[in-house]
Amino acid sequence: MADRVIFQVEPLRAFTRDVFRKAGLPDEQASATADVLIWADLRGHPSHGAWRIALYTSWIANGVIDASARPKVTLRKGAVARIDGGGAIGPAAMTPAVDVAIAQAREHAAAWVLVQDHTHAGAIGYYAERVAAAGMAAIAMSALRPMMAYHGTRTAAVSTNPIAIAMPGGLLLDMSTSTSSRGKIAVAKATGKPLPAGMALDREGWPTVDPDAAAILTPMAGPKGAGLSLMIECLTSVALGNPLIATALADPKLKEHVRQNSLIVAMDLSVLGNAGLGGDLAALPREIKAQPRAEGFAEILMPGERGAREYERRLRDGISIPIKTWQQIADTAAKFGVNPPGEAKQ
Repeated sequence: MADRVIFQVEPLRAFTRDVFRKAGLPDEQASATADVLIWADLRGHPSHGAWRIALYTSWIANGVIDASARPKVTLRKGAVARIDGGGAIGPAAMTPAVDVAIAQAREHAAAWVLVQDHTHAGAIGYYAERVAAAGMAAIAMSALRPMMAYHGTRTAAVSTNPIAIAMPGGLLLDMSTSTSSRGKIAVAKATGKPLPAGMALDREGWPTVDPDAAAILTPMAGPKGAGLSLMIECLTSVALGNPLIATALADPKLKEHVRQNSLIVAMDLSVLGNAGLGGDLAALPREIKAQPRAEGFAEILMPGERGAREYERRLRDGISIPIKTWQQIADTAAKFGVNPPGEAKQ
C-alpha cells in the first residue's frame, strides 16, 4: 500500500477552508488560513502545511485561538502602524498587516507594521512574498515563546523566531533562527524518521536524534542564530511592550504560551528611480550561478529557488501527504462533518 496520498491543490484548499469554517472561524479568516497552509505545502514545507489543521482546530476548541477576534489597526503614525491581533489565528492578523504595509509604503515610501498578540501565523515567507509581489522589498519576522537554546545554555531561553526577506522577481529567503523548525520534529514523529544530528536537545539538555525525546531546538550557526532570535524579540515583542521571552523565563507557567508578535517592513523601490532594477535583480543570480561550482554541487541555487520549483511541480502534480499525517487530518475533519477531497491518481 502506498505510504502517501496525493491531492490536487484547489480541492485540498477548499477542504482546508471548510474545516476551519466548521471549526468556528469566519469565512475570511478560514480562507486566509487555508491559503497560508497550502502555500507552505506547495513550496515543500509540510511542517507549516495541512499538517497544522489538527493543531489549529484544537487551539480554536480550547480557546487558545479566539475565533471571535477581529484584528484591528490601533496606530497609524507616518510610516508606522500597529495591529492588535486580539488572540486571532495568525493569518487573520498577518494578512491584513501585509495590506497595511503595502498601502503605508506607497504613501510614505516605506512601512514598519507591528502586529501584536496573534497565534501561529504559518510560513512567514508567505507574507514577505506578497509584499514583494507588489513591487516592494520586504522583511517579515515573528517572535515566539522560548523553545530554543541560547548559545551556551542547555535550556529553552529564546525562540526559533523566523525571518523572511523578499525582492520582486522571486528572490525569497525564508528561514528559522534555529537549526530547523519545531514543526519538522512533529513531521518526523509522524513519519517515524530520526532527526538530523545537532538539531535538538532532550529535556535534560543533551543532544538527541529521537523526535519523541526532542524538547529543545538548537540555534542556527550557534551565537549567530541565537543573537538574531534575540534581536527579533526586541524589534517585535519588546518594542510593542508585549515581551514574550523575559516574562516566560521569569514565570515557567508562560512557557507554553502560543501568542506571537510580528513585524512587516516594506519599501517601495520605485522611489529610488532605478529603471534597471528588474535587470539588476536578474543579473545577480545569473552571475553567481555562472561561477565555478564546488565539488559535489550539480547546481547553484538562489534563495527560494527550490521552493519555487516545488510550487510549480506540486501545482501541476498535486500535494503529497504521508498516510499517517493524512489520517490525523481526516479524523479532525470528520469531527466537523467535512468530507475529504478525492485523491489524485499517483
